[in-house]
Amino acid sequence: MTALPALDPARTALVLVDLMDRIVALPLEPLKGAEVLSTAHELAARFRSVGAPVVLVRVERPGVAEQPPGSGLVEGLREEGDLVIVKRAVGAFQGTELDARLREHGVGTLVFGGIATNLGVESTARAAGDLGYDLVFVEDAMSALTGAEHDASVRLDFPRLGTVTRAAEVRFADGR
Repeated sequence: MTALPALDPARTALVLVDLMDRIVALPLEPLKGAEVLSTAHELAARFRSVGAPVVLVRVERPGVAEQPPGSGLVEGLREEGDLVIVKRAVGAFQGTELDARLREHGVGTLVFGGIATNLGVESTARAAGDLGYDLVFVEDAMSALTGAEHDASVRLDFPRLGTVTRAAEVRFADGR
C-alpha cells in the first residue's frame, strides 16, 4: 500500500457502492457485510464533518416491474445532503448523472468503498479513471463474494488505477 497524502475536502468525494440490505447480507469475503457497513459509516461521517460529498450508489434491475426485497440503501446510511445515484449497469457512471454531479461540486478525487470489490466498485472506478478522476480505494471498506476476487482487485488492479489504503489512513488537509 502507498502512503495516502492528505485529501482536499473541497475536491474529494466518498463513493459507496451497493450498500443495500440484500447485498450486505450476502456471504462475503474477506469481510462480512456488517464490517464493510461499519467502516462505510465511519468514512461517511468523516467526509460529512469536513463538508466533502458522500455519494451512495444503489442498483436497480432494468426491465422488472418490482425490485427484489432489500433493494434500498441500508437503513441509516443516507443523510440529508448525500447524493444518491441509481444505476442500472454494473458501474455507476453509465446512464447516470454521476459525472455531471461530481463536476458541479468540483470533485477531482474519488474515495471508494462498497460491495462487491471486483464488480460494482471496480467497474465504477475504471470508468472514473477514464474520466480523469484520481482514485483512492479503501481496502477495509469493501468486500466480494470470494476472498480471491477481492484480492485480485485490491492487489492487482487497483494499484494500477490509483492508491490502495485503509480507512484509518484517510485524512484531510485539516488533520481530520
